[in-house]
Amino acid sequence: MAEVGLLPFARVALQVAARVLSPYRSRFSKHQFTQPQLLAVLCLMRYEDWTFREAEVRLREHSELRQALQLRSVPDYTTLYRFLKRLDDDTIDRGLEETVRQLRRGRRSARATAGVDGTGLSQNAVSTFFLRRIEQQAHGRTPHRRWLKWLVVADLQQQILLAQRAHPGPRCDAPALPALLNAASERAPLALVLADAEFDSEANHQHIRQRLGARSIIPANLRRGLPRGAIRSQMYRAFPRKQYRARAKMETIFSVVKRKLSSRAPGRHLTSQIRQALLLGLAYNLYRLRHRSRPQGCQQSQQHLQTLP
Repeated sequence: MAEVGLLPFARVALQVAARVLSPYRSRFSKHQFTQPQLLAVLCLMRYEDWTFREAEVRLREHSELRQALQLRSVPDYTTLYRFLKRLDDDTIDRGLEETVRQLRRGRRSARATAGVDGTGLSQNAVSTFFLRRIEQQAHGRTPHRRWLKWLVVADLQQQILLAQRAHPGPRCDAPALPALLNAASERAPLALVLADAEFDSEANHQHIRQRLGARSIIPANLRRGLPRGAIRSQMYRAFPRKQYRARAKMETIFSVVKRKLSSRAPGRHLTSQIRQALLLGLAYNLYRLRHRSRPQGCQQSQQHLQTLP
């Protein structure tokens, strides 16, 4: 996957944000910055894994980036933090929906093969080596296990996110599958759902097949005893391994997110961490949207000219 410069990403982020947010929160706003501009800056922070202070410094240093965001002045880092606190999850969800609409333009009626999986995101910038040292020196005490779990439903053919959730881990996520798939099916009709054994339950199979009209392939989790139920027994006796191999693309998506964007969901409070995780998913879809709309004849050297040092 080719790299995407900051300037094209900023333009796409501002365009999508303008479709889901009104310019100002109320008529009493200072009218110094618009809500779409601040949301686009937050997406840039997730794209480059900046802190609030780093975002302010970068915007002050680069006039071209301010021009792409249509900023007449640079927002203070406290302005960005307060906007993140006011931002609700529904707004981020509408932004994700808008990116899916643009990415699936021309194939809205095509039924998608969806993959469901979860991954862990760090809540701080502490190195994993330091955490392992803490566990080694714990001597039987409770080790450091703070992390955030990010659940994702993705279109495996286009490798874009259709729905996402985040919560503290570890936790069993089988009960969360129906709501996730309901949100994904509103953005793309589902033909096949491939999920990890963590989501194995007869109720989930029935929801996918009867409510959504799609096929379901979920390995039977033998730690819960011999499979009970017709569909789980069928998965246990004759599991379609060849079709299930496509779920490996979920690991590709997580690898792209953590290598090119970020593997963290920073924040002192759980609400901030969840919003940072959801913004990470939105930034990934914006990354895919800009990569798809990039001119075919553009050389990689020209793209690097637009990338900040």
